[in-house]
Amino acid sequence: MNELIRAALVIARRDYTATVFSKTFLLFLIGPLFPIIFGFVFGSIGANVDKTARPVVAVIATDGERTALTAARNRLADRLGDGSLPLFRFVAPQRDAAAQVRHLLQNEDDATVAVLSGGLDEPVLAGPRGAINDLGGDVSLILDDARQHRLLGKAAPAPVELATRPVDRSAGDAAQGRILTARVGQLVLLMLTMILAGMLLSNLIEEKSNKVIEVLAAAVPIDAIFLGKLIAMLGMSLTGIAVWGGVAALGALAILPPGASLPLPAIGWPMFVLLGVVYFTASYLLLGALFLGIGAQASTVREVQTLSMPVTMGQLVVFAFASSAVGNPNSPMALAATVFPWSSPLVMLARAAQSAMLWPHLLAILWQALWVAVIIRVASRRFRVSVLKSRGARRSWFRRRESAREERT
Repeated sequence: MNELIRAALVIARRDYTATVFSKTFLLFLIGPLFPIIFGFVFGSIGANVDKTARPVVAVIATDGERTALTAARNRLADRLGDGSLPLFRFVAPQRDAAAQVRHLLQNEDDATVAVLSGGLDEPVLAGPRGAINDLGGDVSLILDDARQHRLLGKAAPAPVELATRPVDRSAGDAAQGRILTARVGQLVLLMLTMILAGMLLSNLIEEKSNKVIEVLAAAVPIDAIFLGKLIAMLGMSLTGIAVWGGVAALGALAILPPGASLPLPAIGWPMFVLLGVVYFTASYLLLGALFLGIGAQASTVREVQTLSMPVTMGQLVVFAFASSAVGNPNSPMALAATVFPWSSPLVMLARAAQSAMLWPHLLAILWQALWVAVIIRVASRRFRVSVLKSRGARRSWFRRRESAREERT
C-alpha cells in the first residue's frame, strides 16, 4: 500500500507540474469566465423565481379586525388575483406591542417579512425598508377597503395614512437572502465541477493516443496511475479555484458599495467556505473517478465527445434534482437528493446556507467519503482493464469467458 501511494504521488507531481507550469494554464484560468457569467445569469433567473413567492405579513389584530381584514383581502383578491396580494398571518395582540413586533420580525421559524399593528385606525407597518416600499401600497389598499365596508351605509371614513417603521432586517428577508446564497453556491459548485472534471477526459485521451499510458504502466502499478491523475487534477483544480476566488473577492470589494454585504449564510461565511471546499472535493472525486473510468474505454477524441455528452446531461439532471432542496430541505425529494451520492454535495452546500446545524454535514461527509471510496475502486478496476487491454497483456473478463466456452465446445 505504501508503494502504491508513493507511486501515485509521483504521478500526481508529474501531472500537476506539467499542467500548472505550462503556458496554456493561463488560458485555462481565463476560460471559465464565460460559464461563470452564464451561471450568474441563471442565478438571477432563479432569484426572480424565488421572488414570485408571496411575502407574509404578520398582522397583530383583534378578532373583529381579523374578520374585517380577511374579508377585505378576499374581495380584492377576487378582482386583482390572489397572487398579487401579500399573505396575512394573524396573531393576537400582547401587552407589550413593541416587543411583540420585534419578536415577529426576528423569529426564523416563519418567513415573516413585515408586521402590521395598530388596527384599522392607527396602522403601522414595520419591516425592512425594501419590504415596506413593496408592500405599503397593497396593505393600504386592504386597510381602506376594510374601513369602507365597516362603515357601509354611513359617512365615508376619513383617510388614514399608513405609518411605517423601518428596521434593518427581518427573518423573512434573511430567509430570501439565504435562498439566494444557496442557489448561487450550487451553481458555482456545479460549474466548477463540470469545467474541471471534464479536463480528465482530454488529458487521458491525449496520453492514450501518445502511448504515454503504456510507458507509465510498465513502470508503476496501474492503480497508482489512476490515483495519481485524480490527485493531480484535484490539486490543479484547487489551485484554479484559489485564483478565481481571489479575483472574485477583489472584484466584490471594487464593485460593491461601501457598507454593502453579501447575504450571510446561516452557518456563517468561514464555515460555509470550508464546507464548500470539502463538498467540491467530494463532488470532484465522485465525478472525476467516473470520468476516468468511462474515458479509459475511449480511444479517440470522437469517442470522448460521445461519452461526455450523456455525462454532462446527467450532471444537469442531478443539478435539477438538487435544486429541489433549496427552500424545502426536509421534503421527500430533498432527502432523496441528499442520499444520492452525486447530488449530495450540492444539497448539503445549500443546507449550509439555510441551516446552522453542523451534525448533518458530519453525516453527509462520511456518507460521501464512503461513496468516493466505492466509485474510485470500481472506476480504477475499469481503468486497469482498459489499459491492460490496450497493452495486449490481458483480455477482458467477457472475452476470457467466451474463449473458454469455445475451447469446451
